[in-house]
Amino acid sequence: MSTQKTRRDYYEILGVAKAASEDEIKKAYRKMAIKLHPDKNPGNKEAEEQFKELGEAYEVVSDPDKRAAYDRYGHQAFKQGGAGSAGGGFHDPFDVFREVFGSGGGNVFGDIFEQAFNGGGGGSSRQGRGSDLRYDLEITLEEAVRGCEKEISLRKFEECDSCSGSGAAAGSKSSTCGTCRGAGQVAVSRGFFSMAQTCPTCRGTGVIIEKPCTKCHGEGRSEKTSKIKIRIPAGVDSGSRLRSSSQGEAGTRGGPSGDLYIVVHVKEHAVFARQESDLYCEVPISFAKAALGGELTVPTLEGKASVKVPAGTQTGKLFRLRGKGVPDLRGHHAGDLNIRLIVEVPTKLNSEQKKKLEEFAELCNDETHPDSKSFFEKAKEFFT
Repeated sequence: MSTQKTRRDYYEILGVAKAASEDEIKKAYRKMAIKLHPDKNPGNKEAEEQFKELGEAYEVVSDPDKRAAYDRYGHQAFKQGGAGSAGGGFHDPFDVFREVFGSGGGNVFGDIFEQAFNGGGGGSSRQGRGSDLRYDLEITLEEAVRGCEKEISLRKFEECDSCSGSGAAAGSKSSTCGTCRGAGQVAVSRGFFSMAQTCPTCRGTGVIIEKPCTKCHGEGRSEKTSKIKIRIPAGVDSGSRLRSSSQGEAGTRGGPSGDLYIVVHVKEHAVFARQESDLYCEVPISFAKAALGGELTVPTLEGKASVKVPAGTQTGKLFRLRGKGVPDLRGHHAGDLNIRLIVEVPTKLNSEQKKKLEEFAELCNDETHPDSKSFFEKAKEFFT
């Protein structure tokens, strides 16, 4: 009595649901194919069989007609004379693999390594660009409003002053690397596909130095503390990002320097608060001046200013001083300074002051406090 091997479900082989999309099926196949490919599993018969099984599953499920027949009849659809039989059997699993990954030569995994190797290793890397740097700078509100110049100190890679960035000692010669011919990368074969990797002879520089500089060890740069002057434009705010070109780390072997990015942080001010281009300031005012009115001296970032307070001014009254705020970074007009008056209620009264205030209270009526009268008329239903 003969035994027949039970065939696995194609969707199970691919590890996808029966309702999987075409993209999901292809993605699943690519993942499994790389894992099971014979070149990655030399001598592993089980992996080889699974690779063939995977190719058969993908060939059926990726084809709309074959998939419809399989969904209806299962594996019976592809037996000789079956309802969905195409009469030609299945393709070589390696043909399926090449069709999915591309058949344009040996580097069938090129798309996987393209990002890591910048498209396969063209061009010299002997002059590497230096890294960009970030520096967090704290300034006062006055400095942010008026603009200022700051000198910062940071430790970074600078061009080697001994070899002027070449990486070679004085009198030493350099030549093109014979292994990679100046490319900095070499192709390495793995079975029938290939990939690029850093040249082991020149370590990706593309050149061989006869005698490296003893100070920088052939890199062309060395670490040192640098002082840099930064111009802060008027109008910057917390979070503003300023770029200082070529003030980042020096590149290797004379390569271009990176950039320096200054991130501004404005300190909290004791008197003024900022909202975009406007400034706000809360100024206390005596009860008597609020009631009688008069001139009030208020602070600005440029000195002091005078505000005319009308009689009967209430707490929270806002006075706007146009153009006394923060200048716009784009060169537009400056914002405003908003003065908010806070009526200060006396807290410590001597006997004479208290007596006078009681006399004043006896003289007050509904006409003296119209807002109170209006409020209690609206709220009288809550008191009855």
